[in-house]
Amino acid sequence: MVKQNNPGLTDAESKGLAGTSQVASLYTDAQRKRRDESVWTLVQGILAPIQFLVFLCSLSLVIRFLVTGEGEAAAEVSVLLKTLILYLIMITGSIWEKVVFDEWLFARSFFWEDVFSMAVLALHTAYLVMLFGGWGSVQQQLYVALAAYATYVINAAQFLWKLRVARLQGTTQHVAVAA
Repeated sequence: MVKQNNPGLTDAESKGLAGTSQVASLYTDAQRKRRDESVWTLVQGILAPIQFLVFLCSLSLVIRFLVTGEGEAAAEVSVLLKTLILYLIMITGSIWEKVVFDEWLFARSFFWEDVFSMAVLALHTAYLVMLFGGWGSVQQQLYVALAAYATYVINAAQFLWKLRVARLQGTTQHVAVAA
C-alpha cells in the first residue's frame, strides 16, 4: 500500500495514484528503464524548451507584423524556424517512442498526444505549402501559422501533463516499494 503522506504529492494526487488498479501506469518497469537510459530522452528534453522559446519569439514577431505591418520577413523566417524545429522534435520523438515502447508512433501511453501532434504538423505544413506555393496573402498565411501555434500550445500542454503524471507515478512507485 502507498503511504498517504507522500512528500511532494497533494492528498488528491496521493489518493488518485494510491491503487495501481485505479490508474494505468504510463510505463512498465522495462519501458521506464529504457526511457531513463535513452539518449533520445535527453534530446527531447533539450529540444522541447528550445522549441518553446522559438515559438514565443515567433509568436511575438507574427503578432507584431499582423498588428503593425512591420517585420514581414522576420515573421516568416521565425515561422520557418519554428516549423523546422517541430519537424526535428517529431522525428526524434518518434525514435524515442520506438526505443521506449517499440512503436514509432501512437503507443498506448501517448496515443492522443500523437494524434493531436498530427494536427499540429498538418497546420505547420499547410503554412509551408501556402508560403512556398504563393497561396493566400501574407496575413492569411500567418493566420494559418497562428492556428498551428494554437494547436502546438494544446499539444505542449498534453505532453506537460503526461510528464507530470509520469513523475507522480514514479514518486508513488518509489514510495510503494519503500513501504
